[in-house]
Amino acid sequence: MSRRALLGGLMSAGSALALGGCAGLGATGARYDASSLSVDPTVLVATTRKPVSGGRAKPWFGPERATRMTIARARLVAPDESRLSLASVGIGDWRLDRLEPVSADAGDLAAEAGGGDVLIYVHGFKQTFETAVLDAAHLSERIRFRGRTIAFSWPSRDGLFDYAYDRDSAMWSRDEFERVLSALVSAPGAGRVHIVAHSMGTMLTLESLRQLYAKYGDTVTGKIGAVVFAAPDIDMDVFSSAVQRIGPLAGKITVIASTNDRALALSGQLAGGMTRVGAAEKAAIARLGVRVVDASAEGWGIVNHDLFLSNADVQKVIRRSIDGTTA
Repeated sequence: MSRRALLGGLMSAGSALALGGCAGLGATGARYDASSLSVDPTVLVATTRKPVSGGRAKPWFGPERATRMTIARARLVAPDESRLSLASVGIGDWRLDRLEPVSADAGDLAAEAGGGDVLIYVHGFKQTFETAVLDAAHLSERIRFRGRTIAFSWPSRDGLFDYAYDRDSAMWSRDEFERVLSALVSAPGAGRVHIVAHSMGTMLTLESLRQLYAKYGDTVTGKIGAVVFAAPDIDMDVFSSAVQRIGPLAGKITVIASTNDRALALSGQLAGGMTRVGAAEKAAIARLGVRVVDASAEGWGIVNHDLFLSNADVQKVIRRSIDGTTA
């Protein structure tokens, strides 16, 4: 069982006891229908990672950079929901069963996504291909997303001392992610594109949005839905500069920040003492013209970097952003 699944399960079990009288982020949260993954446990994948053994078996894709992007269907196995299973107490986990390559054409990804809304998850630092796909499934299931879920996975070495490699790999992938976004927003009859980017994935997402806006201008505004940056690992000045270059898309952004995020505290030290957006005070972020949710009081762990996956209240914030409400 993965660490994130265990944390998520413990939080789910605790929420049944604690959230009823909570006056925090989720006090106005609603119940939602089952996610699309409960009917079709498939996550679409776009990755700039190099395949391992042709991508036919685990680990499927490694940490190296590929010469071209791969589009695939990730067939998942949902947790056992029987009465005596681990999932019955919120500790079950998804499993990646197999991959079915589609092509290297982002247009084919748009065709696979169909005509409804899509949710794209962009992972952060120190992630394997498999954990990125499973995190996309966890997120989609927990916010009860109705529509196709897509995981965009860029080359990460999954090592504590590979921060620079991961950062460069994320930025190297921005053109391919822009191709994905462009294909989705320009597909006939397409719904809205919602993006949840975690940690270092924020830099990649912002750069791709800037390129997308430069290409389409204000006409793309209605195609992009919620843009949620969970614990964004990005310099405040860099973030501010990028936000100013994406026009009305900036109004789509919700930042989930936590001043007690230990991972971002370390990242700030590595960056020469520059505070990361996800660890900054709410007022400082709000001055940049984006919506901010302070989740500092929601974390109960040592690191508090994965609250978007482990905290039910934070997940309700994401869901309300997608629904277009702020209550």
